[in-house]
Amino acid sequence: MKLDGLIHTLPRYIKLFIAAFVIVMSIGYYTGLQFVRQTESDNPSGMVENYLGNEDVEEVAVMKFKKGEYEMLTLLHSHILSISFIFFFLGGLIMITSLPKKLKGFLMIEPFVSIIFTFGGIYLLWKGILWMKWVVMISGILMTAVYIVGALVVLFQLLKRK
Repeated sequence: MKLDGLIHTLPRYIKLFIAAFVIVMSIGYYTGLQFVRQTESDNPSGMVENYLGNEDVEEVAVMKFKKGEYEMLTLLHSHILSISFIFFFLGGLIMITSLPKKLKGFLMIEPFVSIIFTFGGIYLLWKGILWMKWVVMISGILMTAVYIVGALVVLFQLLKRK
């Protein structure tokens, strides 16, 4: 079965279905990013505060406490599983584009590496390894960049014809 460029040969109704899926999935992904911004976890000090608390700081606008083990395991479990599915579906769509194989491979595999570094880094940060905040920031930015590129590639490839 030839997968390379298969997206161009799909009937219009399937292309519309895929486009609707990618657009709605992107809205969900960016809603998650807005949540990260709301919790001020989009910067290194805010991330540390979000997971380790700020009760030792004298003047803060919002008091935050260190997350408990149950809360951390729930957060990690749900995010690792759900984001893995997001990138599995997006990777499946990237697989049928006509991109060069090496670029396809990178866009399909890298997000899973970033998931491990991002959420493994959050866990290690919670355990007190503070420099992991930089690993989480870099891997989170890379994961988001790959998502944006992958989603845009799929949407643009849907416009091409056979």
